[in-house]
Amino acid sequence: MSSQPRARMTPAEYLAIERQAEHKSEYFAGEVFAMAGGSERHNLIVGNVFAGFHEQFRKRPCKVYASDMRVKVSRAGLYAYPDVVVICGEARFDDDQKDTLLNPSVIVEVLSEFTEGYDRGKKFEYYRKLESLAEYVLIAQDKSHVEHYVRQPDNRWLLSEHDNLQDAVEFPSIKAHLSLTEIYDKVGMERAA
Repeated sequence: MSSQPRARMTPAEYLAIERQAEHKSEYFAGEVFAMAGGSERHNLIVGNVFAGFHEQFRKRPCKVYASDMRVKVSRAGLYAYPDVVVICGEARFDDDQKDTLLNPSVIVEVLSEFTEGYDRGKKFEYYRKLESLAEYVLIAQDKSHVEHYVRQPDNRWLLSEHDNLQDAVEFPSIKAHLSLTEIYDKVGMERAA
């Protein structure tokens, strides 16, 4: 997310402009932030995660969306484009355009030098306001490292970390798994030090 905000606008104004825009922007509390493009590693990781989930969801009531599916966090006033979003069950959308998801089950963000602090901090804080969100995943692109947060019954979040390419991340809420070998396929990752 860029640090240079544009003029304040309403969510309706943002959506009207965003739906016609050539480039994606996120919205928070009246401000619009242009999104930067992703690196090759970023794109490969997003594609690998998408493909891994997609293959497991055949003949199941789960869907996986890549970075073009906008997610609305009503309680925070945020419209964001996570790198990967999973929904199991019936998707709920903000309106008839069906381009703004309200009930993601799993959100995956691939970290970059510029977004890492925001993805770990404020953005995760906002995402936690989504009652449907059961799991949040942060994937490093500069080393083999995955952080996996799972919402607990008492609304706390349990963190597990994975560095070894032989590890697999289990997603209990969607009954899926991804190995780090799958996540980092063709990315040229070594084991984290």
